[in-house]
Amino acid sequence: MISFMIIGINGFGRIGRCIARLAISNSKIQKIHVNDLAGQSDLMHLLKYDSIHGSLKFSFEYKNNDIVFENGTILSFSKQAQPKNIPWKKSGAEIILECTGRFLSEQTAKDHFIGGAKKIILSAPAKDETIPSIVLGINNEKITPDKSLFSNASCTTNCAAPLVSVINNLSKINACNISTIHSFTSVQNIHDAPHKDLRRARAASLSIIPTSTGAVKAIEQIFPDLKNKVSGGCFRVPVANGSITEIILSTENNLSIEEINKAMKKAANGHLKGILGYTEEPIVSTDIIGSKYSSIYDAQLTSSANKLIKISGWYDNEMGYSNRMLDLAFIIHQK
Repeated sequence: MISFMIIGINGFGRIGRCIARLAISNSKIQKIHVNDLAGQSDLMHLLKYDSIHGSLKFSFEYKNNDIVFENGTILSFSKQAQPKNIPWKKSGAEIILECTGRFLSEQTAKDHFIGGAKKIILSAPAKDETIPSIVLGINNEKITPDKSLFSNASCTTNCAAPLVSVINNLSKINACNISTIHSFTSVQNIHDAPHKDLRRARAASLSIIPTSTGAVKAIEQIFPDLKNKVSGGCFRVPVANGSITEIILSTENNLSIEEINKAMKKAANGHLKGILGYTEEPIVSTDIIGSKYSSIYDAQLTSSANKLIKISGWYDNEMGYSNRMLDLAFIIHQK
């Protein structure tokens, strides 16, 4: 039986607010404590009205300094710049979802413990390899009670890893190239402006912008037998949400399209149920907005020729990833 949980969210940006939306609708979460430097009224307006995911379905009222939703969930706030000063203990939150994108090393993230945090999950790849990078459904064995700090990897890694794992079970992989066509994000420029990456210096909504992805390194860490066999990149495109990852693999065995699709469908209905989706419909990126899956395998886009295959997986890079963050929090809470 899953006991009730109180979570903390540091950073109320796109991922932080998506997690809050999911948490509010989850009867197992009693309270959410949010720490952000913006004002409470501004943050509540952005939570209530979202340009991508629509209006919040739950009504709420202000009670003292907290927000109380119609289903009884409580949302409390603090406004501290440094993790060590956030009143996690006072709020009752023990599992903290670090969503600022700033405190990604062990040295900086551990300051949350000073305020009373018991467990911490980073919403981005960790800077230290000592922090376990978790991709649910793939390496759950790394979630052990003796660990207090975890990374939820990246949205692209969560999309790619289930697809790679299915192929890896069918045949030895000799080489792998990962290319993600990714929606623009808040870290990009609205208009042309200086940036250390001159491609990212350009207006996000006007160009297809080639850049790098950390998923290459992450996949090699998750699958040690693929060390030095993975390459890849990223194209940021002018859509606000919804992405797709294409993976080209050179395999030891000659795999047919039918064989690949069958294996993906079996995994989606079996050990990767709830994580890997499967579709044979001719969908586009807007069709997967709001999806809970880490990856939705598109059977129509699969190709195979002479031991070279291409597979594709769609993902809501906001909601899919946020679902895994919350799932990971529940798993850690139970341990």
